[in-house]
Amino acid sequence: QVQLVETGGRSVQAGGSLRLSCTSSGFTDANYFEAWFRQAPGMKEREVIAVIYAGNENTAYTDSVKGRFTISQDRKLGKNTFYLQMDGLKIEDTAMYYCAALLEYRRAMPTRPTDYPYWGQGTQVTVSS
Repeated sequence: QVQLVETGGRSVQAGGSLRLSCTSSGFTDANYFEAWFRQAPGMKEREVIAVIYAGNENTAYTDSVKGRFTISQDRKLGKNTFYLQMDGLKIEDTAMYYCAALLEYRRAMPTRPTDYPYWGQGTQVTVSS
């Protein structure tokens, strides 16, 4: 059974840093994508922030976080942990952050919420001035 659990969200001042973690279990093969999404109040759909392909650690970022956020992984037998290092946080980064997993290879980086069948419960990040 695939499970994803996010931790690390909290309130922080603008300019500060946070590291979110997503502990996943139930799959061990390297043929999967993991992504971080976020959804702020009023947003119709979750927005992709960063994607990593476990097999070769290729990554992709949405423009608004390039140079500020870094996605990474730590793969251990039976359990994988994904991270989102967030630096230079801005008020507009305030949102609920979710990790998601897709357990198959795609030629193009999957960036839509509908690409991902497995989701965590979310962790709240609030950035204040």
